Amino acid sequence: MFEGWSIRTRLTVIATSVIAVLCLGTSVLALVAVRSQALNYQVERTTTAALKIVRDVKRDALPQQIPQADELAWLDGIQVIDARGRTVAGTGNLGSAPRISTMIPPEDNTRAARIDCTLPAFPDCEIVVVFRVYEPEGDWFVYAFAPDIPWYIDARFFSLLLLACALLTGLTAVGTARTVSRALKPVNDIRREAMRIALRTSGDDSRRRIALPRHDDELRALAISANEALDRLDESLRKEREFTSNASHDLRSPITAMRAELDAAMMYPDETDWPVTAEKLSGSLDRLQALVDDLLELARLDSGSSARGKRVDLAELVRTEIERRPEDPRVTVEAEPAEVLCNPVHLSRLVNNLLDNAERHCEKTIDVRVRPEEDQAVLEVYNDGDGIPPHMREAVFDRFTRLDASRSKDTGGTGLGLAIVREIANTHRGDVRVADSPTGARFIVRFPLAR
Repeated sequence: MFEGWSIRTRLTVIATSVIAVLCLGTSVLALVAVRSQALNYQVERTTTAALKIVRDVKRDALPQQIPQADELAWLDGIQVIDARGRTVAGTGNLGSAPRISTMIPPEDNTRAARIDCTLPAFPDCEIVVVFRVYEPEGDWFVYAFAPDIPWYIDARFFSLLLLACALLTGLTAVGTARTVSRALKPVNDIRREAMRIALRTSGDDSRRRIALPRHDDELRALAISANEALDRLDESLRKEREFTSNASHDLRSPITAMRAELDAAMMYPDETDWPVTAEKLSGSLDRLQALVDDLLELARLDSGSSARGKRVDLAELVRTEIERRPEDPRVTVEAEPAEVLCNPVHLSRLVNNLLDNAERHCEKTIDVRVRPEEDQAVLEVYNDGDGIPPHMREAVFDRFTRLDASRSKDTGGTGLGLAIVREIANTHRGDVRVADSPTGARFIVRFPLAR
């Protein structure tokens, strides 16, 4: 029903409808209450008028034609019936008309009243009040007829009620629309500011943010959340630009090296040692292949693609991966059983990346340990090579981040291995960090134990 309607329109329609229904219900209750009061008043007036005729009967001063004076002008008529059922007096033509009503009071009462809509002398419903008058020859009856109170009570009262309802409903509609417009003005300001930020074209606007509303309310919280989202977006864009720049540089380096080798070989093809050239090109291709593989792996991890997890003994997986690698006397393993729920292919990649990193930087020792610890499986990989300064322990997990020592050694890493390690750990609800160690670097990875 409300599809395509603005919030202001929806709230205005809802508030106006509620007020209209409440006003209608209140008006009905008011009509019922006021009509009841008016009806009681009409009955009392009719009773008073009938009592005056009863007094005249008892005084034997009743004229046959009862004058309908000003005080009785509002009545529709009065009729007096004697003990034989004959009409002895009345107002207007009722004095000579047959008995109109047969209603009589109960035996133990002198008065009765009701509304009768079947009287032949009156086209509309009438309030009928009858008095029993005790006379020597028998009971006489004095009937007084007054117009019934209509359901709307009075045209002027009903018109005033309708006008009040219409005025209240209209004021509600206008007030709701204006109140909602004022309440939504900060939202519209936030929307316009967000659009301006989204359409920015220069780096000067990169730190532009939504102005916070004065009041500490939900709208201020919305603006703060929007600014935080913009901060995260800017950070993501910055990392993406940095990643693109670094990827372009690292991809260009082996391509440039291969181009230089080929150009030099083609200048003097007869003097070129082609097997040596092919070996050099193969090394550059291996580096290029490793870089492309790492980029594809990161792309798969970023997209959230992973095989269904299954229970794997982390200790057994680590031993298997070490056995598959060329034998290295520097590597020692201490592994206790610790089952985790994981993608074995991804976890193997994580272990190999940590081992590759340790082999590139170690001097004499690489320690690999696996153990269960409370509800976690812990994997530690330690090497006694160059340590990692505390301020760089988070940066090493960024993509294409290499410490100065790594660059000076030119160990051939792509700069993506530890980034892949962190992505795989996060995908498996784990975490990885660089821990303190007296020398070298210690990487600790934690996974939840399989339940």
